[in-house]
Amino acid sequence: QALLVESGGGLVQPGGSLRLSCSASGFTFSRSAMSWHRQTQGKERDLVARISSGGSIRRYADSVKGRFTISRDNAKNTVYLQMNSLNPEDTAVYYCNTDPPNSAYWGQGTQVTVSS
Repeated sequence: QALLVESGGGLVQPGGSLRLSCSASGFTFSRSAMSWHRQTQGKERDLVARISSGGSIRRYADSVKGRFTISRDNAKNTVYLQMNSLNPEDTAVYYCNTDPPNSAYWGQGTQVTVSS
């Protein structure tokens, strides 16, 4: 049974940084491309970033390009999202999943709030 647990969210001021982590278990993480998504209330969940199984290929949504960095540690079964220069529009619940996402894998997410 796959389990994804996100952590690292919180309240941060505009211009600040956060690093999200996603711990994975129950599937072969090192062979799985991974992704981060975010969702605000009343809106669809949007793809933020994706990373290949080996970590060499990374893609970003235009809205976060140059500010966010996705990375992974296959020895720790963990994928990360470093978020810099945060602005209020980045406020959302952030989720990780495989890429493409598996509907059965969605976790609880981690809340990120950018506010002064």
